[in-house]
Amino acid sequence: MPLTPIYNFSAGPAVLPESVLRTAQSEMFDYNGTGFSVMTMSHRSDVFASILYHAEQDLRQLMEIPDNYKVLFLQGGASAQFNQVVMNFAEGFKRVDSVVTGNWSQIAHSQMGKLSDCTIHLAADGREFHYQNLPPVSSWDIDKDSAFVHFVINETVHGLQYREVPKLESGMPPLICDMSSEILSRKINVSDFGVIYAGAQKNIGPSGATIVIIREDLLERCSDRVPDVWNYKSHVEKQGMYNTPATYPIYIAGLVFRWLQSHGGVEQMETINTLKAKTLYSAIDGSGGFYQNHVHPGARSKMNVIFTTGDAYLDELFAQESTTRGLQLLRGYKSMGGMRASIYNAMPLQGVEALIDFMKEFQRRYG
Repeated sequence: MPLTPIYNFSAGPAVLPESVLRTAQSEMFDYNGTGFSVMTMSHRSDVFASILYHAEQDLRQLMEIPDNYKVLFLQGGASAQFNQVVMNFAEGFKRVDSVVTGNWSQIAHSQMGKLSDCTIHLAADGREFHYQNLPPVSSWDIDKDSAFVHFVINETVHGLQYREVPKLESGMPPLICDMSSEILSRKINVSDFGVIYAGAQKNIGPSGATIVIIREDLLERCSDRVPDVWNYKSHVEKQGMYNTPATYPIYIAGLVFRWLQSHGGVEQMETINTLKAKTLYSAIDGSGGFYQNHVHPGARSKMNVIFTTGDAYLDELFAQESTTRGLQLLRGYKSMGGMRASIYNAMPLQGVEALIDFMKEFQRRYG
C-alpha cells in the first residue's frame, strides 16, 4: 500500500470500494471453490446464472423495484440507450420529448433522431441558464401523445442535478431517465419512471455493463422490426442471455450491491452523500472567492462537484500538484476546464476532507 492514501475523483470509470476490490482479488483465480475465475466462466453455467440472479435480486431490494419492472444488464454504455429507447418505444409515434440540461442530455438529444422518423422535440433547454441551473419540470413543454419524455437527472460535466426527482402527472408519457451518475446514491420511486438506465462505471462497478429497468407494459411497444440484439423484449425473453453479457462487470456489480447492503443501503448512502457534498461546497463557498462554483445552489450536483480558481494557469497547477497528495483525476472535463471532484458512493468522507485540506493549503500558497 502507498504511504499516502490514494483518492480517485474520476467521473468514470470511478472509485470502487476497497473491500470489493479485495474480494475480487481473492477470488480472481478461484471463485467460490470452482477452481476458475469468473472472467473465464461460461455465461450459461449454473454458477454464473447464480451470480446474475443474485445481482438482480440485490439491486431490486436496494432500489425497491416493483415486480412489474424488468431488469437487464446490457452492453454499449448509456450512450447506446440514446438510440435504443427510440428504436424500441417510439414506433408509431410522431414525437419524442427531450429535455436538455447539459453535455450528456445534449448528446442524447442529437442522437435520438438518427434512427427514427418521429420528431425529437426540445421540451426544455438549459442553455437559457447557461447550463448553470435547471429548467423546472413545470416548464417542460410536453405533449401527452409523445412516445416518452427523456432527461438526464445528473449532468456529470456541468455539475448539475435535479435535487427534487422529476415526476410527471398521471396521463403523461412515460419518463425515461439516464441515471448513470447518481443511481443508488439516494432513494427514488422507480414507479415514477417508465425506464431507468445507467452505465455501471460510476456508482455500480467497472465499465462494460449497463443497467436498464423497464416497466413491463412498455415491452409491448418493442417491434419485431428492431434487431434482436437491440430489442429489449428479446433480451427479457432470453432472461438477459440473448448474447454473452458482460460477465465480470456484472460479478463486480453484485459485490458492490452487497457492499451497499452491508453499509445501510441507499438510505444511508444518501445521508453520507449529502454530508460529503455539503462539506465540499462549504469549502468552496467559504474560500472568499478563491474557488468558485457557478451552479445555482439548488441545482448543484451531489455527485460531481465542479470548481475553478478563475485562472487557467492556477487550475492546471492545482490539478498537477493535487496528484502528489494522492488526490487523483481532479482535472475538469475538457470543454469546461477547472476541476471536478466526483464523490460517488465509494468515495469516503476522508477523501473529501483530504481534498479540502489541500484546497486550503493551495490557497495559502497562491491566493
